[in-house]
Amino acid sequence: MKQKPSMAFIAASWIAVIAGVLGFIIGLWNATMQLNEKGYYFTVLMYGLFAAVSVQKCVRDRLEAIPVTDLYYALSWVSMLLTIVLLTVGLWNATLAPSEKGFYAFAFLLSVFGAITVQKNTRDSQAFNIVAPGSPKETVNTNN
Repeated sequence: MKQKPSMAFIAASWIAVIAGVLGFIIGLWNATMQLNEKGYYFTVLMYGLFAAVSVQKCVRDRLEAIPVTDLYYALSWVSMLLTIVLLTVGLWNATLAPSEKGFYAFAFLLSVFGAITVQKNTRDSQAFNIVAPGSPKETVNTNN
């Protein structure tokens, strides 16, 4: 039986990704760092969001016996780990206050968490809407 994510969980997921990304970007906009540093952190954020969605999709595909090449699976995980390392090294060496470093780290983590849950909800909603020909559609709404 397929379960559709609740509207509350869907909304919370979107709020998490939007709050994380907006917080990170607004922090960069207001930062006194050079433009190349801002570009570095922005690129790490965007790459991290893409990598997180790729990892979630690969893991889910494998659980559902959908073919995923070992190369793409490995690249997804390496990309996710690389973004975390790049952000960590960048913040470690940055001339920012510890509170600013923490802000960027947690905004990044919130964004990644939000991206993963939005992808999960999208996939669950699509799976719920796929109905086998000739069978009645069950309506099951659960809180995740």
